[in-house]
Amino acid sequence: MQSYELLVGLRYTHAKRRNNFISFISFVSMAGIALGVAALIIVLSVMNGFQEELRTRILGVASHVEITGSTNTLENWQDTARQVKSSKEVLASAPFVMNQGMLALGENVRGAVVRGILPDTEAQVTDLAKSMKVGSLDRLKPGEWGIILGVELANALGAGAGDKVTVITPQGTITPAGILPRMKQFTVQGIFQAGMFEYDSGLALIHLQDAQKLARLGEKVSGLRLKIDDLFRAPWVSRELAQKLPGFYVSDWTQSHANFFRAVAIEKRMMFLILMLIVAVAAFNIVSTLVMAVTDKQSDIAILRTLGARPGSIMKIFIIQGAFIGVFGTLIGVTLGVLAALNLETIVPIIEKGLGMDLFPADVYYISELPSKLVWEDVGIIAAVSFALTLLATLYPSWRASRLNPAESLRYE
Repeated sequence: MQSYELLVGLRYTHAKRRNNFISFISFVSMAGIALGVAALIIVLSVMNGFQEELRTRILGVASHVEITGSTNTLENWQDTARQVKSSKEVLASAPFVMNQGMLALGENVRGAVVRGILPDTEAQVTDLAKSMKVGSLDRLKPGEWGIILGVELANALGAGAGDKVTVITPQGTITPAGILPRMKQFTVQGIFQAGMFEYDSGLALIHLQDAQKLARLGEKVSGLRLKIDDLFRAPWVSRELAQKLPGFYVSDWTQSHANFFRAVAIEKRMMFLILMLIVAVAAFNIVSTLVMAVTDKQSDIAILRTLGARPGSIMKIFIIQGAFIGVFGTLIGVTLGVLAALNLETIVPIIEKGLGMDLFPADVYYISELPSKLVWEDVGIIAAVSFALTLLATLYPSWRASRLNPAESLRYE
């Protein structure tokens, strides 16, 4: 590229024009690109934050990897636990007994998953110990028939610490009158709040030995729950364990919650496409800016052509002018978006104070602040796509400028 093409192109971006309206349109185009890029960075950062927050809360109760037998039971689970601990990526394992049941207190009845756990090992694979609002996991003692309820389940039953809750399981007892469901009374020893309605409203915890007696499993358990070093390697770890443990069923969190996380990923892609349309509209405003600039600079173009400038050089001049608008707008947008995404914890309370309302009530959303996670890869993609749209918008006006006839342009000068 010859030096004069760059100099003339940059001069056209800030030189005073006879028509100030062109300068105004250039400013609007630049501002539109900046706002679109900033909005896209902020929204994707918030969605990344929500995705990470939900993943953390789900995996705070669920397991990274789960192992069970072909009959949904596991014998000699201690031997299986020793085998899986030989893997370098497995940090801890915990046995569990899973059962469906009905919980009753007075006239209130709710269905729930009743999970039998060992408090010591459970604290190594989940964050339930950190989610306790009342009591602790250590209060579950074998033979004392204690139970810990999710906060929504406790509210629905009207249960508090020390109350007696009746658990009704589908494993029946055969009597002369027919098959009757098994019932056992438990004492509420604690209440947890995981932050996910699915668990807070439908999960109850009891001691592993009590669950084995309730389900008549003897020494068997339903399976093992594992915590691994890198949760994103769960699919690879589960495949390795499946090869090491033939005859066992091994699953991971990406399978058990596949639909949920797939929906979040699709929503993120759709938001990217929708918000990118804002950038596209602002970028294509450059078309009108350059068309008017070409009309305004017809005599300048004619003079350059008579001095020996080639059509390709004229085209480069206006591409530079449009690209400067796009690049400058993109840089402003990236700067604003990154600063806002990194400081949402400060910005949101200011907005809430100004509006006089709580945008995210903790009792509805289970969060007290808007989560945000800035991913630099997303920022790079947004900036690259924005710049590409800007260059695309400059092609037609620049080509039109290169096709002007110098004689026609100078005829009435």
